[in-house]
Order: sequence, then C-alpha cells, then structure tokens
Amino acid sequence: MLVNSLSAALHRRGLHYAWLIAALAFLVMLTTSAALGLPGAFLVPLQREHGWNTDEVASVLAVRFALFGLMAPFSAMLIERIGMRGVVTAALLLIAAGMGLATQATALWQLFVAWGLLLGLGSGMTALVLAAVVANRWFCARRGLVIGILTASAATGQLAFLPLAAWLIENVGWRSAVLPVMAACAGLSVLAWIFLRDRPADLGLAPYGDPQPTATGAQAGTMPPRMALSAPFLALRDAAGNRVFWLLAGSFFICGLSTNGLIQTHFIPLCGDFGLGPVPAASVLAMMGAFDLVGTVLSGWLSDRYDSRKLLFWYYGLRGLSLLWLPHSTFSLYGLSLFAAFYGLDWIATVPPTVKLAGATFGSRLAPMVFGWIFAAHQLGAAVAAYGAGLSRTLLLTYSPALYVAGAACFIAALLSLGAGPRTAAVAGASAARA
Repeated sequence: MLVNSLSAALHRRGLHYAWLIAALAFLVMLTTSAALGLPGAFLVPLQREHGWNTDEVASVLAVRFALFGLMAPFSAMLIERIGMRGVVTAALLLIAAGMGLATQATALWQLFVAWGLLLGLGSGMTALVLAAVVANRWFCARRGLVIGILTASAATGQLAFLPLAAWLIENVGWRSAVLPVMAACAGLSVLAWIFLRDRPADLGLAPYGDPQPTATGAQAGTMPPRMALSAPFLALRDAAGNRVFWLLAGSFFICGLSTNGLIQTHFIPLCGDFGLGPVPAASVLAMMGAFDLVGTVLSGWLSDRYDSRKLLFWYYGLRGLSLLWLPHSTFSLYGLSLFAAFYGLDWIATVPPTVKLAGATFGSRLAPMVFGWIFAAHQLGAAVAAYGAGLSRTLLLTYSPALYVAGAACFIAALLSLGAGPRTAAVAGASAARA
C-alpha cells in the first residue's frame, strides 16, 4: 500500500517509479562495492598485526573477486526466481556479517570465511547484474544512461569510502574502518525490503519510456523451479556458440585484470613503496572515483549514440597507456593527480558499451544472465591480478611487472572489442527459444 501510494504521488509530479528503483540500486551498488573495495586498505595493517605476507592476504582477496564474479549469472537467476527485494536484502546482510566477522579473525582461514566467502557471495548477489536487470526491466528510454549511472556507482563506491577508512586506520584502528560500511548495509537492507519491486507491472506501470501496457506481476518473468536452476547454464550454452560472447568475456577478463584486481587492491601499498602514506594514497583513489562517476555516466550517454565497439577500443587502449606510464610517474602529487584523472575517467566506462552489446546480441530476457557470465570473466581477471600482483610484490619486491602486464593486456582487449559485432541469427533463435 505504501509503495502504491508513493508511486501514485510520484506520477502526479511527473516522475516514474523507475527512477526511485534506479536511485535505490545506485545506493546499494555504491555501498556493496565499497565493502568489496575496502579490504585493499587493510593489506598493510593485517600484515603488521598478524605477520601475513602480501601474497597470503591477496589470495583471500582473490577468492573474494572470483566468487563475486562467479555469483553473477546465478544472481540473475535468483533475482528472476526470488525477486530483487529478497536478493538485495540478503546480499546486504551477508556483506555486513562478513565485514564484522573479519574484525575478529586471528587466522588466515577465518579471514577467508569472512572476506573470501561471505563478502564474495554477498557482493556477487548484486554486482553489475543488478544494473543490467534494473535497466532492462524498468527502462525502455534512457537505458544506456541508467546503466552508466549505476555502473559508475559501483566503481565510485569502491573508492569513495577509502579516505575515511584510511584516516580511521591511522588514527583509531583498522577494525573501526569497517563500521561505516556495516551501518550503510544495515540501513539499506531496510529500505530495499520496503521499496524495491521487481517489475513495473507489479505497480500497474509500463517501463519508463514505453507507452505499451505490460503483463501483470504474476505473469511476468516467472519460470518453473527446475528451469530456474538450470537457466544460467542454458544461457551459457547458448552464448558459448557466439563469438561475440567470447570476445566480450575475453576483453572483460582484461578489464578486471587492469582495474579491481590491480589498482583497487594494491594501489595503497604500491604508493607506500614510494613513500606515500595511506591517507594521501586513498585520497588519490577517491579522486579516481570522482572522475569515474563522470566518465562512466558519459560512457552511458555515448553508448546510446555511438558504436559500442569503437568506444571499447578507445577505452581499453587509453587505459593501457595510463598503466604503462604509472611506474614512471615518480608518484609525485602532480603525477598521481594526472593519473587519477586520466585513469579514473576510464575506470569502469567499459561497462555500458559491454552491456549494450550483450543486450543487442542475446535479447533483453537472456542478456542479464549472459552478462553475468561475462562479468564472471571480469572478476576472474581481477582475482588473477589480485594474487599475481601480490606475488610479484613478495618475490620481486615491486609491483612494476604487474603494471606492465596489465597495460599490455589492455591493448589486446582493445583489438578484441572491435570484433564484437551484432548477434547471429542462430544464437538469436536459441535465445528466443530459451526465453
């Protein structure tokens, strides 16, 4: 009743309830991604307190990234079967539990349970698939822009909380730094349970920008339990026959390799190697988050107007140049500010064009689950970089090889993106049949 009244009140003011759904999804993705990115600030404190090596802590963070990605196709299935409200609420509570339990960990396996399993599973239940689901279900017009805004929140959240966390670590203790994210997760779980709805039809609405009536909430999107459990694997089977899937998955693997796993996880200790403290380093990451918000929203706008393949070519190519330049920046304030602006604009700008290409290739019904598998590749790349960069730091006492490898890989991703053309008739038919 409350939600129906709110929807009617928004309609009288010329606002569609879809924008409230998008706003909630923005806050959820910002907070859950902040929890995902926060452990990178704890690498050094954990090593000092427990005597763990960089590669040992990084292995836990690599598991977190892998689960975060591998949950993506199943989160689309869970959202389809259980609904956004239940999945998002459960995800927020799992993340809050994982962050809290990590503060009591005294052994590496305990950190693995808290940050590897609980945080990985909880964050993976929303991930970027939530953006794809919200955009495809609630919007016909402005879909690219919405995807851009929501995916920007994911990277911005990973970075925006870090300066506060770094200050708390230095002045209060690392355990206190998890409290803001835990409180945000708890508060948002309540809002999500009250206000989230699965589809416009649940409120008697059409998607934003679509004047056509839609099916009722009971009719739209239900599937038998057996089909729901097998749906992600059926989607993968159908997608695997299309070269576009492999090109997008391959380029997105490199995307994760060159962002979350490398810069998000290791940037603060990397700066520490050059004499820059945690708070200034976290502030540079926050600056990247601010530029990312602009860059990703702009990318969503551009993806509605220009060829997504060409956009991806430029995004990956420019990111590769920035990573190759970083070891030579001298880590001065000027050099890092230049890197933050250039790299930040490109941080996650690849997502809107990738989502658009997946949607155009596999259709609106199948696209969220297919994108879930593509996103799984992204996080597997992040896991490889998280552990590989930590191993490089432990064995070679430098992160530079990891930066050079990631920069070169971005040029490969740029070339792969150019081949991600329109869908084939065969896969289109298979997608329609499974939908």
